[in-house]
Amino acid sequence: MNTAAELKSYAVPKEKLRWVCPDELFDFKCTSEVRPLEEFIGQDRALSAIDFGLKVNRPGFNLFLTGLTGTGKAATVRLSIEEFIKEKEKTAGKKLLPDDWCYVYNFSDPDRPVILRLKHGHGKTFNIDMENLLKILKEKIQKAFESDDYKKQKQRIIEDHQKKHQDAMKSVEKAAREKNLMVEISPMGAAVVPLSDGEPMTRDKFLKLSDEEQKVIEDSRMEMLGRIEETNARHHELEKEMFESIKKIDQKAGEYAISAPFGEIMKKYDEYPDAVSFLKSLREYTLTKIEMFTQPERDQTQPGFPSALQQESFMAFRVNVFVDNSSPDGPPIIFESNPNWFNMFGRVERKAYMGTYVSDHTFIKPGAVQRSNGGYLILNIRDVLQNGGVWEGLKRVIRTKEVRVEDPWEQFGFIAPQGMRPQPMPVDIKIVVMGDGYLYQLLSIYDEDFWEMFKVQADFDHDMERSDKNIKAFTCFIRSCCDEEELLPFDRSAVSRVLEHSARDAGDQERLSARLGPLKDLLIESDHWARESGSGIISGEHVEKAVKEKIHRLDLVAERILRMITNGTLMVDVEGSVSGQVNGLAVYDMGMFSFGRPSRITAKTFLGRQGVINIERESKLSGNIHDKGVLILSGYLGWKYAQDKPMSLSASICFEQSYSGVEGDSASSTELYAILSSLADAPIRQEIAVTGSVNQKGEVQPIGGVNHKIEGFFDVCRAKGLTGTQGVMVPHQNVRHLMLREDVVRSVEEGNFHIYQVKTIDEGIEILTGVPAGQRQTDGTYPEGTINFMVDKRLRELADGIKNFYASSNGKQSHDGDDHSI
Repeated sequence: MNTAAELKSYAVPKEKLRWVCPDELFDFKCTSEVRPLEEFIGQDRALSAIDFGLKVNRPGFNLFLTGLTGTGKAATVRLSIEEFIKEKEKTAGKKLLPDDWCYVYNFSDPDRPVILRLKHGHGKTFNIDMENLLKILKEKIQKAFESDDYKKQKQRIIEDHQKKHQDAMKSVEKAAREKNLMVEISPMGAAVVPLSDGEPMTRDKFLKLSDEEQKVIEDSRMEMLGRIEETNARHHELEKEMFESIKKIDQKAGEYAISAPFGEIMKKYDEYPDAVSFLKSLREYTLTKIEMFTQPERDQTQPGFPSALQQESFMAFRVNVFVDNSSPDGPPIIFESNPNWFNMFGRVERKAYMGTYVSDHTFIKPGAVQRSNGGYLILNIRDVLQNGGVWEGLKRVIRTKEVRVEDPWEQFGFIAPQGMRPQPMPVDIKIVVMGDGYLYQLLSIYDEDFWEMFKVQADFDHDMERSDKNIKAFTCFIRSCCDEEELLPFDRSAVSRVLEHSARDAGDQERLSARLGPLKDLLIESDHWARESGSGIISGEHVEKAVKEKIHRLDLVAERILRMITNGTLMVDVEGSVSGQVNGLAVYDMGMFSFGRPSRITAKTFLGRQGVINIERESKLSGNIHDKGVLILSGYLGWKYAQDKPMSLSASICFEQSYSGVEGDSASSTELYAILSSLADAPIRQEIAVTGSVNQKGEVQPIGGVNHKIEGFFDVCRAKGLTGTQGVMVPHQNVRHLMLREDVVRSVEEGNFHIYQVKTIDEGIEILTGVPAGQRQTDGTYPEGTINFMVDKRLRELADGIKNFYASSNGKQSHDGDDHSI
């Protein structure tokens, strides 16, 4: 059996069970004396990549940020962009102001609104100027058409026309009288009536005339009717001439009225050729619609719809300030948290009008891409991919450098096509996408365009070195959180406990967690418990209480499993020795909470050639990595014991009372210990739990979750009663990852619990059985009485047994054959 001195040589030194941050490390009493954080913590590689991506202004050099949630990707990239803009403005010696974008009426095709690009703040000014222009035009045109000079000219034209018409009619009437006829004009038309003694001739009198007299009168009457028709035709021509003359003076008056207002606004915007072109077209349009300005406007308080013609005409004067950058004092930084199609690329809204839906250029609304034009757009890749069509639309924007406002549902027939197709907007933006490394790998493999559009990856690490610089930065971060969230100040002991918690989250005594989001939550919870206790400062005990209370809120499942082990429902021995049985350790991941628990692992060996049988695999409860770990056991056994004989072994391995899947190879060394114990018939100490993977050379390899595993077995031993011999055996590489709870460390210091470290399977089997493992001798054998000797002996017996079994079987078959031949 191993002596206490021999076991002590494998024990992990007490000072390595946990990194303790000394309060004396800090030269302040509380964080109020510390400066707020002015730089980023522990993300030098990511910051360098972000800086490179921002400075390279070339197609495709967009940024893809990868890393775990809580590493500060969004906050870091936003601050980096702000710093980059400041440096760029400092170099340029001026503010970098984004342009405004406006949609205006298209006179040649109203369904294709035209987009104008104006300088920073000029979009809103242009809209106001256009509204004022319309008011001025209404006033000036109305005034021009109400002037005495205009009225006189118009009256003169009308009077001239009337005089010419009257003179023509007088000439007709005179000619009619000379032929003893009279012309009568009525709404029904003109009539020529014969006269008798200066009075209209009656019908009876006309019929008493001779046929010749009637014919003369009728011919004269028809002749006069022809002259009347000629006069009427001439009248229509004169009327047309009159209207043309009136139109000319209307045009002249309108030209006079609008020339000054249009001249002023075109002069104001002469630096924008597209705007000047629009204003020229609007000027010509105004002259063709001059009558709209002379008609009285409908009283909007009266029921009924406004004139469609008037509404359509004045629509040309309305400006849609599509993207208004008058408020921002620098390039826009847009973070779109809900990147559906319309929020990303804009939409054309509609309104109900007289039983249908109508739209115009004032109903075009921008999306995140348009609002970030000239600046930066930040997106979460998971949100983008979850919205149909958005990823392809975003790639199209990057590829074409323009964005179209369109409705994707029109092409599927879900809504009636509106026909509105606004002019595409040219874009120049730097796109920053955030996501995890797995999505980045999938996109780079399966999306052929991905590499051409996101050429810069900024990978955020989840932990950082525990250096003096980073410790100081952490302290400054705590001060910043106190200022932002209005928390109580942290004293030195509280800062120490926060740093220790960070090291535990990192899973390494020499590292600190870079996931500042969960750390910020801890600070807020610590502030709560400090205020609950009536304290004016947060101390270490408040941080410890925050940690314990959070665990208590989440550990219901862990508590139930512990209760089931304690009352014997789940069978786990923590005393005694049993052959072929080991306590393995597993971690249960519940999302926001993880905990460890022991599992009984058993192995049975017997005659056969099936090798190592993984019962979990046979029952389809085993993952690929666990299957690999079990297959490695066969390689180790063959290399170690089958150099001079065939491996004739059947061994079944089972996680007892396991009804869910098993994954990972951290129990492979545990399974190997069980097999060796079964072969050597050497009982294993049940008070020692085991974790660690193994390779084919018998070297024990590090695993994850070592703290949870140790604490899980400790909780079971404490619940069943600590004996002073219980403990956990871990790979020696995992010693640096130990950040055990204070109660576990205290128990080890008092000698009630033990942590052992091993490098090889031989060391582990010696601790578990108390029997030397034994080294191979020059003749290939092992010293008698050692574990390896007993295993080798048993394997030789199994090989001989197989050989004898098949030899006797063959001999019996031959004898039976001879009897049959007789």
